[in-house]
Amino acid sequence: MTEPLLLTAAQISTFNGTQLLTRASSFFFARDERLFLVTSRHVLIDKPSKHFPNRIEIELHTDASNLTKSTGLSVLLYREGKSIWRQGSDPSGEIDVAVIELDRTALPAGVVLHAFTPDHLQASLDDIEVGSPLLIVGFPLGFHDTLHHLPVVRQAVIASSFGLRFQGQGFFLTDARTHRGTSGAPVVMRAAAQDVGSSELPWKLLGVHSARMDMRTRDRQQDESLGLNSTWYADILMTLTEP
Repeated sequence: MTEPLLLTAAQISTFNGTQLLTRASSFFFARDERLFLVTSRHVLIDKPSKHFPNRIEIELHTDASNLTKSTGLSVLLYREGKSIWRQGSDPSGEIDVAVIELDRTALPAGVVLHAFTPDHLQASLDDIEVGSPLLIVGFPLGFHDTLHHLPVVRQAVIASSFGLRFQGQGFFLTDARTHRGTSGAPVVMRAAAQDVGSSELPWKLLGVHSARMDMRTRDRQQDESLGLNSTWYADILMTLTEP
């Protein structure tokens, strides 16, 4: 078996019928007996880019002793003309996080995955300092271990005051090298020893990676990109997964 953290994430592919549109990142979140798939809202619908998929596929492991074995789970995004995902908003506008409840009975036999839970959310925002090291677990440009169907991890640090809504938005900034395909990836920090206990997943889920930030006025010939990213606070998951 590999590290449980790598089994929290799954590559998500969006389709319009049989036409592949995009690939991105997602992860699992469990609350009580219910299981959810979490990703960025713009992965499921994005009006500015005219991105309107009607189904997704996620890749799941099916054998704990042989991670080369996997299968795809197809999920329709609309039922009777209505979207099946949940998304949120606040006074500043739409939050770029979406969750889909998965039917556990539809999962393949022997499915192998790990899910974050409410216990993995950070209770006190004051305990997280700017510059704290983070990991982003995802599929940049679709790149991953194609043999074992596992994501890769990028290092990051918190780049804005954690707990403050950056520019009034419901996200904080990370400093990390990211690419398309990372949208929807979990952003985590190693949990303190006293918070781990016997958990197989000794991480704190701080947020959901959304997008790279840049300056419209940047001279693309003289100035490098900022290397900063928006990450939506993970506590939105408690709202989106309410019964």
